[in-house]
Amino acid sequence: MQTKKTTILGLIIIIPQAFTDERGFFMEAFNRDRYREAGIDIEFVQDNLSVSKKGVIRGLHYQTPPFDQGKLVTVLRGRVLDVAVDIRHGSPTFGQFVSVELSADNHKQFWIPAGFAHGFATLEDDTIFSYKCTNPYSKEHDRGIHFDDPALAIDWGVAEPIVSEKDRQCPLLNDAVSAFTYQPQTLIASHL
Repeated sequence: MQTKKTTILGLIIIIPQAFTDERGFFMEAFNRDRYREAGIDIEFVQDNLSVSKKGVIRGLHYQTPPFDQGKLVTVLRGRVLDVAVDIRHGSPTFGQFVSVELSADNHKQFWIPAGFAHGFATLEDDTIFSYKCTNPYSKEHDRGIHFDDPALAIDWGVAEPIVSEKDRQCPLLNDAVSAFTYQPQTLIASHL
């Protein structure tokens, strides 16, 4: 397993080792000890799957404390552009984002700690997206930021996005309620 630092402290791209032969491939999708060694020492409590057709944008979602979520995301079938936006007040990268293409072919995973809004755009039909979460879903703590916020200027790679009404109603970043404050000491270990 390889880890790749990103331009924002705390966000980590993981490239698991895949063993390929004429039958297909095998890889460890998660191994607690290996992820702990990589600085991701967390407990997952919920796994989610979504299936989407090409052109769907889901996000940008986050949950407020005490149900804030870290997410380990990957694609089981298809391809997505995955995006994490820093929403931690006081962060030197507040309002900045990292995007990464995740696909069933590249096997990449993306670790997104609490304090980031997360979303993705599906780039192929019947894409299966998987995310392991550090807290369960809580409707009363569920929040979002508008996917097309001009201040973020995210190029989703989708000409005519298919977006839920709920996501279309999300506020812009500057109008969103965020309960996150930048705490660099909690991220340094997770970015080794």
